[in-house]
Amino acid sequence: MDWNDTPAQAAFRNRVRQLIATRLPARYREMAEARGGPGERQWEFDRKSDDPAARAAASEWHGALAANHWVAPQWPAEYGGGGLSSMEQFVLNQELARAGAPGVGGSGVSLLGPTLIVHGTEEQKRQYLPSILNAGTVWAQGYSEPGAGSDLAGLQTRAVRDGDDFVINGQKIWTSGAHAADALFCLVRTDPAAPKHRGISFLLIEDINTPGITVRPLVNMAGRHYFNEVFFEDVRIPARNLVGEENRGWYVGMTLLDFERSNIGGAVSARRTLDRLIAEIRADADLGARVRSGPLRDEIARRYVETEVMFQYSFRIISMQNAGEIPNYEASTAKLFNSELAQRIAQTAASVYGLKANVVDEGEPGGRYGSMYVDTVPATIRGGTSEVQRNVIATRGLGLPRS
Repeated sequence: MDWNDTPAQAAFRNRVRQLIATRLPARYREMAEARGGPGERQWEFDRKSDDPAARAAASEWHGALAANHWVAPQWPAEYGGGGLSSMEQFVLNQELARAGAPGVGGSGVSLLGPTLIVHGTEEQKRQYLPSILNAGTVWAQGYSEPGAGSDLAGLQTRAVRDGDDFVINGQKIWTSGAHAADALFCLVRTDPAAPKHRGISFLLIEDINTPGITVRPLVNMAGRHYFNEVFFEDVRIPARNLVGEENRGWYVGMTLLDFERSNIGGAVSARRTLDRLIAEIRADADLGARVRSGPLRDEIARRYVETEVMFQYSFRIISMQNAGEIPNYEASTAKLFNSELAQRIAQTAASVYGLKANVVDEGEPGGRYGSMYVDTVPATIRGGTSEVQRNVIATRGLGLPRS
């Protein structure tokens, strides 16, 4: 691994920093100062906010990134993306994370766009890709179901062909940001008699307000509305909205372009949280005495070392990609380590504040860390549970048998 920027990378890093310094809206700077950065999907929620200032910030930041073709940095330039190399994506994500700047575009940029570029028809690419890039359409992902999470291929939401339409019935759950989305892409079962990975199709629902769709909020234990459950009752969509082949949707849905998978944002966020905690301890004599008199000092030191380990995982993955290699179990290792590290840091920070951290309130001293802890609980579940990641590491990394 080479930890140093090449001259070209250094120039690109300076360009990103200049954009952040001149164009990042004050709203997101203030969020970074107050709580280390905006939450996940902050841009998506701001885009549909009732607050005109929030909508203006979302529009301004999108415009700044769009002017540089950085809304979808991993997409090929021919489709309006940045066409950035893996290392350039790494630098961009690192600098955005350091500034606490939110990503834009949501699942349309990260998931649907790459899928359409590989599997979509030319008509589908012309119709959907531009509206993803210009923020005209924000998409939500309809994959998980009450009985199909880690075992996603067990999904049961049905889509039956009826002339020129598909008719959908069923339920999705943990649908992130559906309440702020304009459209939904989902995996549905079109052949219940086929083996479970083979009877699935990938469908586009252009309007999340299509008759028969009901979006209900799921409020998490931190009191936030982030997830949703989505119900389908005789929802009709045109058959032309099928992406790829019918009954081959599992393979379509698993498609991603080879874009930066280092999770450098997680590493930067972890270090920023610790730096903020240490600054608070130094500024508060009571906290300082509490930390010095017990095991918390060593615990904070361990967390700090662990953030450096996470940095090294990130650098290893990006170095592999830069060399033309494809991270496999390495990406699972990074995801596992980062999600569990986030929980450990939040728990350590809450321990520093003691009973004050029981007040789950970002506006109270210590309360932000109580809030942070309950927010980190889903991190070890979504995107592949810790158990799934360990199985990938065991079988693909260590060569252990599956049973």
